[in-house]
Amino acid sequence: MAIEVDVERRLGDVRIQARFAGEPGITVLFGHSGAGKSSVVNMISGLLKPDRGRIAVDGRVLFDDRRRINLPARKRRVGYIFQESRLFPHLKVRRNLLYGRRFAPRQERYVNPDRIVDLLGIGHLLDRRPPMLSGGERQRVAIGRALLASPSLLLMDEPLASLDAARKNEILPYIERLRDELKVPIVYVSHQFEEVSRLADMLVVMENGRLAAAGPLGEIMGRLDLASIAGREEAGTVIEARVIGHDREFQLTHLQCAAGELVVPRVAKPEQATVRVHIHALDVAIALEPPRGLSIRNVLPARIEEIGRETIPYAELRLNAAGVPLIAYVTGKAAHELDLRVGREVYALIKSVAIDRHGAE
Repeated sequence: MAIEVDVERRLGDVRIQARFAGEPGITVLFGHSGAGKSSVVNMISGLLKPDRGRIAVDGRVLFDDRRRINLPARKRRVGYIFQESRLFPHLKVRRNLLYGRRFAPRQERYVNPDRIVDLLGIGHLLDRRPPMLSGGERQRVAIGRALLASPSLLLMDEPLASLDAARKNEILPYIERLRDELKVPIVYVSHQFEEVSRLADMLVVMENGRLAAAGPLGEIMGRLDLASIAGREEAGTVIEARVIGHDREFQLTHLQCAAGELVVPRVAKPEQATVRVHIHALDVAIALEPPRGLSIRNVLPARIEEIGRETIPYAELRLNAAGVPLIAYVTGKAAHELDLRVGREVYALIKSVAIDRHGAE
């Protein structure tokens, strides 16, 4: 299933505009608070009517101002997960889940309760009431209730915003399982870059109500002009790699990606498994020759394709490492002394301990 969104709506002094298409997987709407992300999701769900535009899921038109189509929210077959779980406190988990199932016509149900319970790991919670659950458990039940309505699209509006770090880490693997096993398109709203780099297949960046960029995660994160939105601390790139071996003596894992081999702290994945690695721009150093006598384990040949701010205090570099984009921040003085320029062949040095292994644990 694919989703097509092309909407516009004025809210006070701000005009919200967004246009993107997403395939099965997770499309993340990312941006600072007030960027317009939730407004776009509300237009998709039918809670907010666009001034103009078109919304379709798998070819089924939900809204089209030219054709005067505007399906009410209850007929859109869209599941919506909010920041708060919004479960019925007087009903046990089992009945909360089955409440969602009543909204799916019998002939259109594509999931059954047992599968959802297993997928979300909530079998031991079925006879409890929501007040007896942790925040992460409540959100898993809320996701299950939405899925049992057999939606054609799942909307998740900052579903982890009210959870602490431990509860976030508890629920993220379950959202990854939804992406990988159910194949239902998900539109996920977040302003947390950790969630973006871990979950997104497609990334839609919003700024001041307007679309700043939309495309595959690796492509969008490899753009220098979007670093200010992500923030300097989080700027970098995410690449997929394959586990090719483990060094049990030193607790390391060897990964293979298009750019070459990476060594990272041990990850709990078998050989041939796929993981994502987030390489921060601040953790990439540049050398003109293959280094010797260094503790850094990862050395990737690369070419400088773009230089952003060539002024003090730092320069932003976009590198191409065998087709894999990398972002590096170096001081302006280093860029000057090394004569770093577009087209120059260099070596990207990445400390193993600095690499985030998303989905690896």
